[in-house]
Amino acid sequence: GRQLDGALSSIRALPAIMDAVGDKVEVHLDSGIRSGQDVLKALAMGAKGTYIGRAFVNGLGAMGEKGVTTALEVIHKELDTTMALCGRRDVKTLDRDILLVPEDFEGRWS
Repeated sequence: GRQLDGALSSIRALPAIMDAVGDKVEVHLDSGIRSGQDVLKALAMGAKGTYIGRAFVNGLGAMGEKGVTTALEVIHKELDTTMALCGRRDVKTLDRDILLVPEDFEGRWS
């Protein structure tokens, strides 16, 4: 979704991808990760990991190595706090049950 304006976003495509590949492939989500809550959503939908390039690059541009470390710490703290608010202590226990996903979240595309 990040290269084409109007394309389906990565997070919206994730459920169909996970349904198609099951546990045969390790899926990592790239694009759209801006916070620890975004990481939680992707993991809860089945991704094994996420990429957070924008936060990394913004941190690097702002404060160099310290900025990257700070950006990663912020995302980690947001993820930890969001997990606690969902009653989860381990990322391995995240699943779709903690999300309110609209029925037509993936949309109807032809």
